[in-house]
Amino acid sequence: MTDTPDTLLDGTHTVLTPEYVEFRFTLAGIYSRFLAWLLDTLIVVVGTSVVLMGLAMTMGLFPGFASALGFVIYFLVDWGYGIALETAWSGQTVGKRVMGLRVIQRSGVRIGFYHAALRNLARPVDRLPFLYLVGGVTALLSGSHQRLGDMLAGTIVVRERRLKAPSAIGAAAGEGLLADPLFVSRVKRLSAEAREVVLSAALRREELRMEARLRLFSALGTRLQELLAMEKPAHLSDEKWTLLVAAALIPAPGSRMGTGARAVA
Repeated sequence: MTDTPDTLLDGTHTVLTPEYVEFRFTLAGIYSRFLAWLLDTLIVVVGTSVVLMGLAMTMGLFPGFASALGFVIYFLVDWGYGIALETAWSGQTVGKRVMGLRVIQRSGVRIGFYHAALRNLARPVDRLPFLYLVGGVTALLSGSHQRLGDMLAGTIVVRERRLKAPSAIGAAAGEGLLADPLFVSRVKRLSAEAREVVLSAALRREELRMEARLRLFSALGTRLQELLAMEKPAHLSDEKWTLLVAAALIPAPGSRMGTGARAVA
């Protein structure tokens, strides 16, 4: 994984794979992240209010305890909201989803609970002294637009765009292998990281130089045989084999890809 001066100036993050193939991600700007945060904050405030209304009677009996309890509940809802959604939605909250943003690891793969927890638990520091001043200044000075929580968790926030499955993947649906239930079931059991690599390679292969393209699909072809515990048919090239796996991951030819087949750039 590398960051070059040019990509940083262009607001992009570049990931270099072991096969020396580059994937570029467009970094989310401060403005779009701020709007996403405003929407998420509104949801948290409403959620906190609903919880406090449910505890209104108890809080009325203990007025001194009420304010402290309300403060604690706000932070619990705030932390829980961010951690739960970013874990379940692979780096997105409601605000980020509306703004088309996603949190990913610097290596380009999706985040898990560990990363979501770290970046959200650091929010109180990023918010100091008000309106995310510390986090905003840190993001402006950081080449990858990272606030302190992102630096701690090793994450970045990128813009997301949906890509239509190219016709070459849809054409692979004519292969008899896709009618094999064993092949399809094993493909469906691939990890999220493996799916992203396969789909990204299939979608962006035309952007690669021939030498890098051959190296990438050679490595992917070998790796997929290991992951699926199946030998590649002799008549298929490594690239065609990978495209068949990608076709098995896409619900219907020509349809817009869902969450599992989403690409960021």
